[in-house]
Amino acid sequence: MSKPNPFIFGTATASFQIEGALAEDGRTPCIWDTFCAQPGRVANGDNGSVACDHYHRYKEDISLMAELGIDSYRFSIAWPRIFPRQGEYNEKGMRFYRSILEELKRHGISAAVTLYHWDLPQWAQDKGGWENRECAGWFLEYADKCFEKLGGGVDMWITHNEPWCASFLSHFLGNHAPGNTNLEKALIVAHHLLLSHGMAVKRYREEAHNGKIGIVLNPAVVYAESDSFRDRLAQTIYDGCYNRWFLDPLFKKSYPADAAALFAARCGTNFDFIHQGDFDVIAEPIDILGINFYARTVTRYNSAGYLLTADGYADLPKTAMGWEVSPETLVDLMRMLRGKYTDLPVYITENGCAFKDNIENGSVNDTRRVDYLLRHLKAVEDINHEGLGIAGYYHWSFLDNFEWAHGYSKRFGLVYVDYDTQERIRKDSFYAYRDYISAKKKANKA
Repeated sequence: MSKPNPFIFGTATASFQIEGALAEDGRTPCIWDTFCAQPGRVANGDNGSVACDHYHRYKEDISLMAELGIDSYRFSIAWPRIFPRQGEYNEKGMRFYRSILEELKRHGISAAVTLYHWDLPQWAQDKGGWENRECAGWFLEYADKCFEKLGGGVDMWITHNEPWCASFLSHFLGNHAPGNTNLEKALIVAHHLLLSHGMAVKRYREEAHNGKIGIVLNPAVVYAESDSFRDRLAQTIYDGCYNRWFLDPLFKKSYPADAAALFAARCGTNFDFIHQGDFDVIAEPIDILGINFYARTVTRYNSAGYLLTADGYADLPKTAMGWEVSPETLVDLMRMLRGKYTDLPVYITENGCAFKDNIENGSVNDTRRVDYLLRHLKAVEDINHEGLGIAGYYHWSFLDNFEWAHGYSKRFGLVYVDYDTQERIRKDSFYAYRDYISAKKKANKA
C-alpha cells in the first residue's frame, strides 16, 4: 500500500499586491492601476506603484520563506508583464518569474502559480475585458505561454483566483476593478472566466505537462440567521448565487436553476452568452480544487434586497475586516464539497486575518493572529481526522501588502512591512507558524 502524499504547508501572495515596479521591464497598466487612479476607489488614495517592492526584493523574501520552513509558495503572474499589448509577448516580464522559480528551487520550495489574480491588462479591458468572449482566447494565449516557459518549474497551476470576486464583486457590487455595477455584466464576466479556465485546463492536458492544475474558489459557509422559513430560504438563495453558481458548472455542467431564475428576474438577461458546448469546456477535469476560507456567512431574508437577502446578525469575535473568526465552520464547507461535488484533493489556498499590528521594541506581538492561525490549523487537523481530505494549507499572506480597495490599511502578513523603508519584520505569527510546521514534520518522521 502506497504512503499518502505529505501534507503541504505554504503561504501565498498575489502579483499586484506585492510586486511594485509597475512600469519596469515592459509592463503596461492593468485595470487596478486604472482603478487606483480614480478618486475615492481605494482607501487613502493608495496604489500599487511600490507595494512591497517584491520585484526587487524577491530573494530576501524567499530567504524568509525558507526560514519559515514552508513546502510551497503560492504566487501569481502579472498578465501585463507577459503580454503588455495584445499579441505581443514580453520575455523580460517572463524572466522575472523564471528567476523566482530558480530561487525557490535553490531553497527547496515548490511553486503553486496562479495565472489570474485580477490584474487584467488595461489593453484587454479597453477591448471589453471579460465581457468580451474573445478575452477567453487572450487568456488562453497568455496561459499557454506561461505553461511553455515556466512549466518545468511549477508543481501546481491555478487558472483563476476567486472568480466570484472578479465577476460579482467587480462588475455587480463595484468594489473591485473595473468598478462596474451591472448584474448582467457580472454574469457574462463570470461565464467567460469559467470558460477560459476550462480552455486553459484543456490546453494543459493536450501539452502533457507534468504538474497539477485546478482553480481556486471562495465558497461561503452560509448559515441562516434563524430557523424561520424565510431565513432558510435566504440561505438557499445565497448558496445558489454565491457558491453553486461556480461549483455547479465546474462539476455538474450547468448553472443552478433557482439562482438563474432570480438573476433573470432581476436583470432581464436571456443568457445568450452561453454557447453550445460551453459547459463541456468549463467542466474539463481538474486535478485539485483550491478553497480560500476566512469566515462564515450569516444571512437573513430581506424582501427589499436586490437578491432577497441581507447580512444576518453574527455575534462571534471579528477581525479588522469585520469577518467573524469561525474556524470550526470549515468542516461544514468540506462536508458540503465532499457530499455534493468532488473527491479531488482540496487545498486551503488562502486563510488568514487582518488586525492592527504595532511594532514595539522592534517586534510585532500579533497575539490575535497567532490564535487565529493555530485555531484554523487545528480545524484542518480535525477535518482530516474525519477523513475529508485537505491536502495542504497556505497562509494569507506572507507579507503585509496592498489589500485591494482597502489599500495599505489592512495587514494580513506573517511578515510586517514598513512601507516607508521596506524593512521586513517577522511577526510573532511568523514564529508560531514556523514552530508548528517544524513540530509536524518532526512528528511525521518519528
